[in-house]
Amino acid sequence: MDYEAVIGLEIHVQLSCATKMFCDCPNRPGDRPNQNTCPICLWMPGALPRFSHEALEKAVLACLALHCDIQPVSAFDQKVYYYPDLPKGFQLSQFHKQLAKNGWVDIPASDGQPKRLRLHEVHMEEDVAKLVHETEGSTRISLVDFNRAGAPLIEIVSEPDMRSPEDAMAFLRALRTQLRYVDAAECSMEHGTMRADANISLRPRGSDELNTKVEVKNMNSIRHVGDAIAHEIARQTDRYNAGQPIVLHTRLWDPDRRVTTPMRSKFSGPCVPDPSVPPIVCTPEWLEEMRARLPEQPAAKRDRFVAQHGLTPDEAAQMSAERDVAEYFEATLGAGAPPRTAAQWIAGQLLPILKERDVAADECPVPPERLAELLAMVDRGELNAKSARQVLPLLFDDPRPLAQIVDDGGYRQVSDAAALEALADQVLAAHPDAVADVRAGKKQALGFLIGQAMAASGGKADPKALRELLGARLSG
Repeated sequence: MDYEAVIGLEIHVQLSCATKMFCDCPNRPGDRPNQNTCPICLWMPGALPRFSHEALEKAVLACLALHCDIQPVSAFDQKVYYYPDLPKGFQLSQFHKQLAKNGWVDIPASDGQPKRLRLHEVHMEEDVAKLVHETEGSTRISLVDFNRAGAPLIEIVSEPDMRSPEDAMAFLRALRTQLRYVDAAECSMEHGTMRADANISLRPRGSDELNTKVEVKNMNSIRHVGDAIAHEIARQTDRYNAGQPIVLHTRLWDPDRRVTTPMRSKFSGPCVPDPSVPPIVCTPEWLEEMRARLPEQPAAKRDRFVAQHGLTPDEAAQMSAERDVAEYFEATLGAGAPPRTAAQWIAGQLLPILKERDVAADECPVPPERLAELLAMVDRGELNAKSARQVLPLLFDDPRPLAQIVDDGGYRQVSDAAALEALADQVLAAHPDAVADVRAGKKQALGFLIGQAMAASGGKADPKALRELLGARLSG
């Protein structure tokens, strides 16, 4: 039988707030264990939570960026379960009255049209503590780090609209872009500020029924999400074909073995209204103030880059994928760089260096004006593209004027006619067979001669002038 997958995601996103959700402790889970704690996030008896207004603002901005319907009144509940990372026995979450409902995210589709994936809800909740499992001698022990306890989260629950691992990965990328644009969250699965659980079931293709699902956890990259879903689709297909039932339970993704393994049966404890945190009331007037804070969204920016700056759709998508990259790009244009040249250099040269150094575009030590100056030197023929690519990494660490860096390093392009003629004569004399091939109509031999001339100049000759000069000499 031919099956299709039905996939939904539950994504926990840590909001980029200065403090935790219900106390003034710093929201820095990666600090020394148990450094950022107080009676509230340690859940001492009698300590009352104080709800963070910044967390609400970040959560609402995220919901608006995802086109959600903000609810006029939302409230916290006590989600009851017993586990060492939750010693008070419940987690503050929003089960009965969520912050927002509905919403959607568009992802690219194979036919070129966006595919709309719906959201079911977005609710706020506090994070739990972190368990650290170690071995002391021959004894396995578990330690509890409360730095993460009380960190502000939103949980984004999708509708089961995804049909493939590729859909799920594209959804996570688009979601990450939207939330980063409004500065609501870092959304790094590698750093644990975005965590995704996947619910996967199968049904006969063409059917509308929803069969028993399996939840998969422990995926710390978007690629792992795709791999885990692909494995689970194959596993469930094999079970159906063998006449074996699918049982509701939770599984873990093992990235080393590239398989999912059983974790536990699915458990859902009671949720009761919490009396310690007042209801959240979002008035229309306040929501309008929040909407006014939204920046231009990625899709609108992408379309504008095509219409206003003449970028191709792919170039515009690259320049608008991250807000800091888009702002760097437009600042480079403001310094006089041609749009397509700037986009190609940022995407092809600057961003790989930033990734290698683990630096964000808004922290780039090469200001946009300095990149524009480098591109202007290429445009004026003072540098060729190869030399400019060699100079760019130097600008990250060398504050000297660009012209001085170019001259002291000997990068300035050789455009002098006499020097180029001498270079051409040298190469033609050294490679008579290639000369004969060019005159016999073998065009690739001209490329060989140009390459030899560029190598002889140390990569500093003007390649366009060389091509014209060699072509004229050989045609004569």
